[in-house]
Amino acid sequence: MKPDFAIVPLDGGDPARQAASAALLENAFGDPERYRHERIVRELVPDDSLLYRRFFVALRDGQVLAVGGVKAADWATKTHLLYLSAVAPEQRGQGIGRALLEARLTWIIGHFGSGRILVSTAKAKRFRELGFKEIRGSEVAGRHLMLYRF
Repeated sequence: MKPDFAIVPLDGGDPARQAASAALLENAFGDPERYRHERIVRELVPDDSLLYRRFFVALRDGQVLAVGGVKAADWATKTHLLYLSAVAPEQRGQGIGRALLEARLTWIIGHFGSGRILVSTAKAKRFRELGFKEIRGSEVAGRHLMLYRF
């Protein structure tokens, strides 16, 4: 069965979609010190430089259901980061988060061909199922650092 949502790049020229994405991330992280509104809004602006940054959203009928980012690590060559991901609470359990994750992985691999992808996650099982390996001894506060080589 085909999903009733679509995963698309977040367009920097769509203020309504950016605002909805920022609100979703702010509510998901609930840490106003670390994830201030200004920081999230700044992160959501696409950057196509060598140290790229891009976000993807899951949409249904124009509504933002989920958002997730990818960016180049500025400290390691051919290293990409999955970050700032959230699914609206009422949309969880429908495969939206997994589809968003797979779309981001496909984008990175399709654009770069080889390298590694890092993510810090509380859901290690989900990432193991996709081929990520946990970096031994990396667990901090219930979050695991996971690595995928391609």
